Amino acid sequence: MNLKQYLFVLMLFVLPFGSFCQQAKNKFSINGTVRDKATGETLIGANVSLIGQSGLGTASNAYGFYSVSAPAGTYQLVISYTGYLSDTSTIVLNKNIIQQVSLGKSTGILDEVTVTTRRKSDNIAKPIMGVQKLSIDDIKNIPVLFGEKDILKTIQLLPGIKSAGEGNSGFYVRGGSADQNLILLDEAVVYNPSHLLGFFSTFNSDAIKEVTVYKGGMPAEYGGRLSSVLDIKMNDGNNKKFGVSGGVGLIASRLNVEGPIEKDKEKGSFTVSGRRTYADVFLKLSKDSSLNKNTLYFYDLNAKANYKLNEKNRLYWSAYTGRDNFGFGSTFGIDYGNLTGTLRWNHVFNSRLFSNTSLIYSNYSYRIKINSGTNDITITSKIRDLNLKEDLQYFINANNRINFGLNLIHHDIIPGTITASGQSSFNNLELQKKLSLEDAAYISHEWSATPKINITYGLRFSAFSALGPGTFYRYDADGNTIDSSKYTSGQEVKTYLHIEPRFATSYKLNEDKSIKFSYNRNVQNLHLLSNATGSSPTDLWIGSSNNVKPEVADQVALGYYQNFKKNVYEFSAEVYYKTMQNQIDYKNGAELRANENVESQLLFGKGRAYGLELFFKKRYGKFNGWVGYTLAKTERQVDGINNGKWYDATQDRTHEVSVVAIYQASKKWTFSSTFVFYTGNAVTQPSGKYNVNGHTYFYYTERNGYRMPNYHRLDLAATLQGKKTKKYDSNWSFSIYNAYNRANAFSIDFQEDPDNPQKTQAVQTTLFKLIPSVTYNFKF
Repeated sequence: MNLKQYLFVLMLFVLPFGSFCQQAKNKFSINGTVRDKATGETLIGANVSLIGQSGLGTASNAYGFYSVSAPAGTYQLVISYTGYLSDTSTIVLNKNIIQQVSLGKSTGILDEVTVTTRRKSDNIAKPIMGVQKLSIDDIKNIPVLFGEKDILKTIQLLPGIKSAGEGNSGFYVRGGSADQNLILLDEAVVYNPSHLLGFFSTFNSDAIKEVTVYKGGMPAEYGGRLSSVLDIKMNDGNNKKFGVSGGVGLIASRLNVEGPIEKDKEKGSFTVSGRRTYADVFLKLSKDSSLNKNTLYFYDLNAKANYKLNEKNRLYWSAYTGRDNFGFGSTFGIDYGNLTGTLRWNHVFNSRLFSNTSLIYSNYSYRIKINSGTNDITITSKIRDLNLKEDLQYFINANNRINFGLNLIHHDIIPGTITASGQSSFNNLELQKKLSLEDAAYISHEWSATPKINITYGLRFSAFSALGPGTFYRYDADGNTIDSSKYTSGQEVKTYLHIEPRFATSYKLNEDKSIKFSYNRNVQNLHLLSNATGSSPTDLWIGSSNNVKPEVADQVALGYYQNFKKNVYEFSAEVYYKTMQNQIDYKNGAELRANENVESQLLFGKGRAYGLELFFKKRYGKFNGWVGYTLAKTERQVDGINNGKWYDATQDRTHEVSVVAIYQASKKWTFSSTFVFYTGNAVTQPSGKYNVNGHTYFYYTERNGYRMPNYHRLDLAATLQGKKTKKYDSNWSFSIYNAYNRANAFSIDFQEDPDNPQKTQAVQTTLFKLIPSVTYNFKF
């Protein structure tokens, strides 16, 4: 598609908005920010209703801002948020009004059930499909490994989101691979979201306010990945008073400090959260000299501050750094981690137009040190982004909102450098740096066409340019070099242009039931090269190039939604079908690391994924939780693999079940449990063996033609509330991971039977059996 076609499609899309903007004339607006009364934290997605004219309602955006318009008159403005007491005020609307709102938390379980002044059945009316929101309160009682609250492990309990395996924080969404998930922390991309090779996620729960996951029906402002978006917002900090909270566990401790920037002025706040493991301390205490020289720890540090310049302008700054470090004495060591930073400016142009301008930095790197005896070898790699975003929201009226914006990202990828110092000769190696520019513009419209029909539709225009300097090769289907070309700094090597339409609609059968339909196209220009089952800190990212085309996915979904018993219970059933183009796989024996010609090792094909997701949840009460079930199929077809026939993808699982139950037995005790079951991953295993010169070799016939054993596990937890006063709060959290001591398979390797070389035996590796843990949490 050329530039003229691009602009023509854009004009066809934008012109209809003129008629909606005309509707905004002769109306007045109420706007403001919704906050927590006790801390000053903004409340995302608070419901705003204007009683007095039917059908007027909206929700606060990602920064707590809301705007609702109506003809002149007298109204009741009702603002509510789950778990908070609603706020009702009388508004005489004869001019534009600024109304700042603070909500206080409800107290007790009964209040949580009865506070339902929020618009009924938001999950019924809103057209966006496959979206789930979680707060830290939602996950605080869910049992997890070593008692560490883990966002990534919690979302894997939702239907359609699959764990990449035990001891791995990677996840698969609706047939996509782990790199097809966009993970954002305050708008900054986190390229490796795991600690300790995947046992923990990089997200410290003390620093997090809200988590939103989109399983395919993502709004037009998101792009760059095929399968999902995990949008994580950090706490802003308490602008009322200073506070300290944290926890001490068996493997890690946490500390969080927050407070106002200017005391008693409520103009700004800050928060700083840190977490560190101390497995290395236990290693040093060991009497085994081979252990106490080893290194094993990770740390996180989150920081955020905001300051109100005036009623229309507020500045935000947030940053994250986290790193893993482990090694075996002086012979081997690896450290890796993320560094992100976001500088954001919120500006209210007028009562209808809200702007967020962000400058974002992301950096992921790893370093490996090897002492071979004669040389000290260091291997490094890095991916670094500089991102400028402009997002605007125009509130036409309560039931009409236009979102539009721009996004410019400069990618700087250093695939690898190898340096050595020592006695023997060694040629240092530096792979060619890869530079690229990724641009996008988007526009979308949220519209209530009728009281029963809600529609969200939009377009995202994306462009990706691979840039010089460097030498770029072209390869044939067998990986042989066709030719090469040299490019100067900033010279365009290859540019790809795409239009990504997004559409979602809901039709309310009645106040408690609806059906929804969505269609999405997504494009991905960054690709993770990994031939391991799960993610690894040394996996390599590459951009689209003259050899590697952008990945493209088209997904359609249809869903049925119903609420029961005054919205205490909810049920949903979604079916989806997704096709994927330009999917990447690897030649047998592909060498992906330290390879200047890594693109010659790649194979390309297509994929398809389809399935059914069922979800039943009890929202409130002493006993609550949910049950999720997924029936799915994920396949690939790649030239050069399985004779060109369709084969199961690694992440294909037929069945997956998750059960979460939480019971508040008393004011002091809360009990919870989770149960998970899923079909084993598709794997490639040997079909036979042969002997050459006394050495046994296995041969493989079909890619992913076998299955790992089925996986299932029960986790239990209990929380004991300690003495609670106005100044101090504490609790003890006890948990048991894998309560019935199931020996789940992490991997299966094949080897000759030492007692009978004619036979082959399978050796199963199990990571975790029954693991108890205890954590003490405090806040003052």
